[in-house]
Amino acid sequence: MVIKSYSKINLTLKVNSKLKNNLHEIQSLYCLISLSDKIEINKIKKNKDKINFKGPFKNLVNVKKNTVLNLLKKLRNLNLISNYYSITITKNIPVFGGLGGGSSNAAFILKFLLKNKVNNDLLNKLRSIIGTDLKLFFKRQAFLKNLKTIINLKKNQKFYFLLIQPKIRCSTKEIYSKVRKFSKKERFNNNIVNSRKSFLDYLSKNRNDLQFIVERKYPHIKKILINIKNEKGCFFSRMTGSGSVCYGLFNDQIIAKKAYINLKKQYPHLWFSLAKTV
Repeated sequence: MVIKSYSKINLTLKVNSKLKNNLHEIQSLYCLISLSDKIEINKIKKNKDKINFKGPFKNLVNVKKNTVLNLLKKLRNLNLISNYYSITITKNIPVFGGLGGGSSNAAFILKFLLKNKVNNDLLNKLRSIIGTDLKLFFKRQAFLKNLKTIINLKKNQKFYFLLIQPKIRCSTKEIYSKVRKFSKKERFNNNIVNSRKSFLDYLSKNRNDLQFIVERKYPHIKKILINIKNEKGCFFSRMTGSGSVCYGLFNDQIIAKKAYINLKKQYPHLWFSLAKTV
């Protein structure tokens, strides 16, 4: 069986506070995008899972310790599965990019193995071994109100994205450790998505609280974001998560492709991709 494991983009990200468990309380408006890893999964008659990684980012994955192995082990401990599996994951989603590739792999395998019968109680049990991003991949477009609550958007919008990854490995732990100011918690108005123009205005006026920290450490990321924003038809440019993938949001696929061609000439050695909401 072959399944797709979609990546996600943080359209906005606010860091609200630091919790007693050292995690940070955040709010984020996010969406899943078409950039995906390919997962081939089959039952095997053995007493050990076989996990292989292929693709352009395979060498950045720890084959002995990763979200997929952690997930399978935990599901057996909970008596939710009994079989063992051969799984081959083609890594098209950049590692250390802020696109949630590892959490996505676990989420989509979880949905496949349990036939989409996944509840919040199980997600909470898995959070400590997979990460807080796990539950994000169960909604296509949503608002993360806090680390425990996700609000599905009333209306899904269709956007196109140009993505660029600088040759930087941003440490999520390090970037969050440098947060000194916290944003006020937002009471999200879900009705704003009913109007495409209002929604775009809202997104443009917001930001990613972690972006300034990353830009200060890596100034050329700021330059890349400015160059993306200057492309015709780009509503705004932003960094997703704690980085390092930068993106521009476009209304039109053809215009996004032209921007891709233009910027690829400026940065021929960087990773590029075009994607859209799913």
